[in-house]
Amino acid sequence: MKTKSSLVLFLLLLCISVKSSGQTAIPKADTQWFEEARFGMFVHFGAYSVLGAGEWVMNNRPISGKDYKYLQDFFNPQEFDAEEWVKIIKDAGMKYLTFTSRHHDGFSNWNTQQSDWNIMNTPYGKDLIKQLADACHKEGIKLVFYYSLLDWMRNDYQYETGRTGKKAGRTAKSDWNSYINFMKAQLTELLTNYGPIAGIWFDGHWDQTDDNNRTSHETYVDWHYPEIYALIHSLQPNCLIANNHHLSPIEGEDYQAFERDVPGENTAGLSGQEISHLPLETCQTLNGSWGFDITDDNHKSVKELLHLLVRTAGVGANLLLNVGPMPNGKIMPEHTERLSAMGEWLKAYGYTIYGTKQGFVKPQPWGACTQKGKTVYIHVLNKEVSSVTLPAPTIKSAQWVNVNSKLTWKKDKKTGDVTFTFDGGLDETDSIIEVTLK
Repeated sequence: MKTKSSLVLFLLLLCISVKSSGQTAIPKADTQWFEEARFGMFVHFGAYSVLGAGEWVMNNRPISGKDYKYLQDFFNPQEFDAEEWVKIIKDAGMKYLTFTSRHHDGFSNWNTQQSDWNIMNTPYGKDLIKQLADACHKEGIKLVFYYSLLDWMRNDYQYETGRTGKKAGRTAKSDWNSYINFMKAQLTELLTNYGPIAGIWFDGHWDQTDDNNRTSHETYVDWHYPEIYALIHSLQPNCLIANNHHLSPIEGEDYQAFERDVPGENTAGLSGQEISHLPLETCQTLNGSWGFDITDDNHKSVKELLHLLVRTAGVGANLLLNVGPMPNGKIMPEHTERLSAMGEWLKAYGYTIYGTKQGFVKPQPWGACTQKGKTVYIHVLNKEVSSVTLPAPTIKSAQWVNVNSKLTWKKDKKTGDVTFTFDGGLDETDSIIEVTLK
């Protein structure tokens, strides 16, 4: 009770402070580490993992809240090892972890005082967030918390206008102010009890919009973003904020999130928003599912994954690559093997990815370009091509990084374009040309 009282008092004082400050702007968080990282791990893990049917199983099957609550008696990830996860992340060449603190089913993976529906009341009974925070801080891995805005279990969430969770069995009238206060209290816990947190990654805004709404910021509820974003930046000024709302950024957000597509592409139909001036990130699954799906064997090849990483870096964005650990807490061997192989490639050629921006052009069918200062890296991903023409400025030198093939280049005096020509022998995955500009 003392903890709850202290938390309520803190939130009250913070609200007074934010209100009294009027329009005083909170300083922007430092995004340098994020813009240099280029590669992170996304993890979807929670009570839903037990059912082996993805993180949307409650909504998709559907399962009532009363029945779904039984999962709290079964979730027991006894083989979870935070240090092992962090080692997998580091060996893969990833620089940060985005972990589902709470997904749409509302289950909290930490010792929250705001709800009994949490990891402490499972047979496992240990705080996953604390273990991950300790391991990440020890190894220099940045930690970001995924946090669901929507909730399929709580009665105070405005489920009446929500598009999902319709079969949860809720009948009590919702109380939106209560729900907003609940989220603020939980976010305060996450940002005060676990050391430096690199970011909060929101998801679920779209639950309170028209299904076909991909351009308008209008919603059926007031998400109180100015208050929530101010709360986050007040608690931890360098905590970045992202929101997977599939729209142009909202004031207070520090980087722009895309889903299942390289920014600027929209093959999955979830990333049609315009690219902003903010740092960029796209998230993608290693197979086809976010949460553990026992029937999903559609694992992407190492080549596919590296091409995705290169093309994402080719627009100056980060790739947040997802794994859905098994109910016992272990990451699938099919995924660890692929991540390890990516890490080996990055040990050799990571300097062409980390800390780079988009090169001469956006990704093309043949490949992509990255740039660091006056050095441009041309990544030829299609081994069948014999030449590449680019709008390059004055070139000082050009050479292969990883293939033994003849390379020539010629500038068209009329167009200014440079054509690089090569004589076969290209790498199966990625043939890299290092270009030094004058």
